[in-house]
Amino acid sequence: MEHRPLGATGLRISAVGLGAGRIGGPDVSDTEVDALVGTALDLGVTLLDTAPSYGLSEERLGRALAGRRERVVLSTKLGYGVPGIPDWTGPCITAGVDVALSRLRTDRLDLAHLHSCGLDVLVRGDVVDALQRAVAAGKVRVAAYSGEDEPLLWAVRSGAFGAVQCSVSVLDQGPLAGAVSEASARGLGVLAKRPLGNGPWRFRDQPAEGDVGEAWRRFRALALPPHPLGWADLFARFAAFAPGVSAILVGTGRPAHLAEVAASVERGALEAPVAGALRSAFLQAGGGWTGRI
Repeated sequence: MEHRPLGATGLRISAVGLGAGRIGGPDVSDTEVDALVGTALDLGVTLLDTAPSYGLSEERLGRALAGRRERVVLSTKLGYGVPGIPDWTGPCITAGVDVALSRLRTDRLDLAHLHSCGLDVLVRGDVVDALQRAVAAGKVRVAAYSGEDEPLLWAVRSGAFGAVQCSVSVLDQGPLAGAVSEASARGLGVLAKRPLGNGPWRFRDQPAEGDVGEAWRRFRALALPPHPLGWADLFARFAAFAPGVSAILVGTGRPAHLAEVAASVERGALEAPVAGALRSAFLQAGGGWTGRI
């Protein structure tokens, strides 16, 4: 597994990270989480990303990482869900850091993202300041922002963050020429979420679910010809080697799925004509698409 610098943060991360949203539900056992984390480490995946909104994900990762915490770069998110404290306030960030440290059984968070808060929250300042104080206290190594569109651009330009997280895929290329390019130029690390674009090739008819349905619509609109690599391989390698992207985050609870994506990325960047055709198709069909899928 290739490892890369996360911008100018001083952290090095695997080109493929595990998005741990799928391990927080009641249908997942601790044994399954242990197997997933073990597979990730065996593959050389060292970036693990979670959030308090992912159910039991933080607690389960904390247990699974006992004795091997130092092998990973641990990322979570902040801003909401602290009992007795209003969401998106400075005190919520301060207390949220301590809650995350306890759940994850660690003495510091390598990455702590403000989780998709609006521009009004960012501009107000108290939330960003509280995260900066957590960095100064040594509880957080790198302050980060996760989101899209105008708030993402503000975060990139603010100087307050060392990394950002946003959607990047064959179906969601808009950030590459904007926020991702500017973040890279400013020395910020970029984590690409949803690199497989919700896997729209799996469905014959448009799904009812909003984001998956939109992905299906975009996939059909691009009218991409079948490729011998297969769609998952094509999408994973496009996002992982897009200019400015430090790593892709694969949201999965299945060790086999993580291994498949890791194998795709280990095959290296797409040939230039293939990547160019994907960019051209997006410019022609999706130049006006905005928002994540």
